[in-house]
Amino acid sequence: MAGLRERQKADRKRRILAAASALFGQMGFDAARIDAIAQRAEVSVGTFYNYFENKADLLLAIVSMEVEEVLAQGEEVLIAPPETALGAFETLIHGYYDHSLIYLTKRMWRQAMAISIQQPEAPFSRRYRELDAALASQVRRLIAVLQARGDIRPSLDSAALGGLVFNDLNALFTEFALDEGQSLERLHQRLRAQLVTVTSLIASEEPERRHEPAEGMQAGIVIAPRG
Repeated sequence: MAGLRERQKADRKRRILAAASALFGQMGFDAARIDAIAQRAEVSVGTFYNYFENKADLLLAIVSMEVEEVLAQGEEVLIAPPETALGAFETLIHGYYDHSLIYLTKRMWRQAMAISIQQPEAPFSRRYRELDAALASQVRRLIAVLQARGDIRPSLDSAALGGLVFNDLNALFTEFALDEGQSLERLHQRLRAQLVTVTSLIASEEPERRHEPAEGMQAGIVIAPRG
């Protein structure tokens, strides 16, 4: 029974999030009413308040769901990054960008950004910054993986470099959210132009050794004699 109740709770929460995402996108955050969200989700208003305190709390839950999913996708990139640093960065960041409009519109992103700035000490803003920090940490870990593989100079501070890359991709996304006319394709083009320059500056000085096995990795391999 406990398992059934948990599944029912998860289903109700999922329906509320889906209803809110749809209505926020169609009507805007301010115009969407809680009773309309509850009706679309097929729950009572009282049930809605069992899950969320207000619309800002609901918007934050949608943002959290979005970021948690892209973080999970990003982990796959870290496990098996593409062959070049440029390809690895693009794959990771395209995942962030392309997923960003699944649950939220640009207008919803602007609303979330505004709340986080206007109420810096509120739980919404703190959680928003935590999500940003998690994304930045993933970028830093990708850099460490690429350094270990020999694509990026090991002398570079991966934390500092990751912060620079994340701040840049975040600025590009903010500009994208502010410009209703900018397409995802254009965002990708702008990102690539900057990553081409960045990766050329941070590339390993010994590219011919990038994918050679580390010393000792050949141990145990038997090479058959010729003839």
